[in-house]
Amino acid sequence: MKKTIKVLMIAVLAVCLSGFSAGAAQYVLKAGDGVQKAHPSHVGLLKLAELVKERTNGQVEIKVFGDRQLGEEREMVEGLQFGTVDIAVVSTGVLGGFVGEITVLDLPFLFKDSDHAYRVFDGPIGQELLGKFEKIGIKGLGIWENGWRHLTTKKPVTSPADLKGLKLRTMPNEIHMAAFKALGAGPIPMAWGEVYTGLDQGVIDAQENPITVIYTNSLWEVQDYVTLTGHVYGPHPILMSMRALKKLPKDLGDIVVKTAKEVATYQRQVSMDLEKEQMELLKEKGMTINTVDKTPFMTQSRPAYKMFTDKFGEDLVNRIVAEGNK
Repeated sequence: MKKTIKVLMIAVLAVCLSGFSAGAAQYVLKAGDGVQKAHPSHVGLLKLAELVKERTNGQVEIKVFGDRQLGEEREMVEGLQFGTVDIAVVSTGVLGGFVGEITVLDLPFLFKDSDHAYRVFDGPIGQELLGKFEKIGIKGLGIWENGWRHLTTKKPVTSPADLKGLKLRTMPNEIHMAAFKALGAGPIPMAWGEVYTGLDQGVIDAQENPITVIYTNSLWEVQDYVTLTGHVYGPHPILMSMRALKKLPKDLGDIVVKTAKEVATYQRQVSMDLEKEQMELLKEKGMTINTVDKTPFMTQSRPAYKMFTDKFGEDLVNRIVAEGNK
């Protein structure tokens, strides 16, 4: 009997020791996004997981769940607050209900180009905006790229006049909705998971999104035209639950925070490369890609722009615009 007990104790000890062997993850984080696996933000999360595992010698493992497996974007943000989701990449469309100031980035035609946006995101303005999430239990790790938003439709669009009466899906974002109302469209806020079916069944006529989203969600099957309006640059903030961050030893937490910021450069490059590649693939799938004079769209959407300037403060908007002149 004593011999049997001794053997069992040795076996139990061996199992326990195996759990602390080199490379075994002591901390497991759940990271979610609302995009398809080929989207740059999902690719970015996979790169983050790879680098964090390497830099923590396997002590921290990030498990990545794409395509809304952890819930719709609003549910993931709530999960960050409750500690049921550890990391999430979401669009600013849902974040206005949590930190209103972040939606200043959704103003139409705010950024001159991608470099202008990057200077804002990576500089003091971006850090100020991300810092505001801490008051709701969330750590802003950085601002990744969803891409420039363009229109897809079933009929050609050459000017704002072609948008009149169009049932156009937008995110539940008051700025986007106001801008499209000013352009003559009928904006319909809708969760992303309902959009493909809505387009297929005629509940909505059109939608607007970056090229990577248009391609990875096979929208060529339900839309015929892409109009390169570039009306809004789509940021993809990467956020972390403060509860999850506090559970990590400081040195490991610092690695996660620092790595997420570094991966922004990689993720943005993936986004730019994929946009070029997928633009050609959309053509091969039968979509017509149209370029337009953006000036009429900018002019007609300007009232919506001014409508929200007071909300964010004219100084903040002016600081963002000034970054484009450097």
